[in-house]
Amino acid sequence: MAGGPNRIFALIRRVAMPALAVIIVGTFAGHAIAGENGILAWGSYHHALQQRQAELAQIEKQRAELKHRSDLLNPNQADPDMADELVRKNLGLVRPDEVIVPLN
Repeated sequence: MAGGPNRIFALIRRVAMPALAVIIVGTFAGHAIAGENGILAWGSYHHALQQRQAELAQIEKQRAELKHRSDLLNPNQADPDMADELVRKNLGLVRPDEVIVPLN
């Protein structure tokens, strides 16, 4: 068995670099497909995007309502009904013969 250990080391050296390259490429491919940001995660990203868009639409609606309400409270031209409602609500100024009908 002349040269037996040398042949084995030569074979290992010849195979080591391609094997290492295959392991590295396989690792990256695995992460690209099943990783945290991989192809399989796109479905959950799409679902999360739809949820965030619905949440954004609701927040924009609330913002528009608050802007309208703040416009009604403009000190230069306040809406008398809105001012009356806020004064009565915040200060508790309700006469005994009045009936309060909440709209919300």
